[in-house]
Amino acid sequence: MSGSRSKSVVLWTLVTIALVTLSAPTVVVLGASFTGGNIITFPPDGLSLRWYARISQASDLRNAFLRTLHVAAVCTIVAIPVGTLAGIALAKYAVRFEKTIQIYLLLPFTIPLIGSGIGLMLIFGNAGILGQLWPVGIACCVINLPFMIWAVTASATGLDPDLELAAANCGAPPLQVFFSVTLPAVMPGVITGSLLMFILALNEFLVSLLLVDARIVTLPVLIYNSIRSIITPDLAAISVVFIACSAVAVFLLDRLVGLDIFLKSK
Repeated sequence: MSGSRSKSVVLWTLVTIALVTLSAPTVVVLGASFTGGNIITFPPDGLSLRWYARISQASDLRNAFLRTLHVAAVCTIVAIPVGTLAGIALAKYAVRFEKTIQIYLLLPFTIPLIGSGIGLMLIFGNAGILGQLWPVGIACCVINLPFMIWAVTASATGLDPDLELAAANCGAPPLQVFFSVTLPAVMPGVITGSLLMFILALNEFLVSLLLVDARIVTLPVLIYNSIRSIITPDLAAISVVFIACSAVAVFLLDRLVGLDIFLKSK
C-alpha cells in the first residue's frame, strides 16, 4: 500500500511540475498585460486595462491583425479540400509514391522553417507574386498541410468500407457516395485539421517575415519589429489576444469533435 502511495505521490508531483512549467509563461504574460505602469513587469505594477484599450485603438495593430486573419483564412480554405482528399486517399487506397508522401508528412519536423521559407520566397519571387497576402497563406498551407492530412487520415482509418459499398449497391454514384457517406464520416478530422491549420497560420512568424514587405506586415511580424526596440505592456496584451484565439479554437474543437480526435491525429 505504501509503495503504491509513493508512486502516486511521485506521479502527481511530476504532473504538477509539468503543469506549472507549461502554464508559467502564459500566467506571466497575462499578469503583465494588466500592469498599470509603463514598463512590462511581473507581478504587475497595479491593475489596469489601459493597454487593451490602447491596442484596440491602434490602427496599425488592427490592420495587421486583419491581414493575419486574411492569411489564416486563405491557408485554411486551401488546406480543406487538398488535405481532406489526400488524407482519405492515404487511408483507403494503395497510393503510388506513398513512401515519398510519408517523408513529406515529416517535413514540419525535419526541415527548418528558414529553409522552407527561403525556398518559397524564391519561388514566389520568380512568379512575381511577392508583396501580396494570399501567397503567404499558400506558403503557410504548404508548410503545415501534414497536420491537416494527419487529422483526416485518423478519421478515415476508422471508416467502415461496407458503408460505402452499401451506398454503391443501392445505386448511388461515386460522387454521391463521397458526399453522403465518406465526407460525413471524416468530418471530425476535417474540422480538427481546419482549426489547427487556422491557428498555425495565425501564429506563423518566420515564413511571414520572409514573404511580406512593409506594406502588408502581419501581426506576428509587427510584434517582432516592435520588440527590436523596446518591449512594452501593449505587446503583452497582444500576446493575450493570441492566447485567447487559440483557447477559443481548442474550445470549439472540444465541443465540435472532441479532443480525442485531435490526439489520435498526432
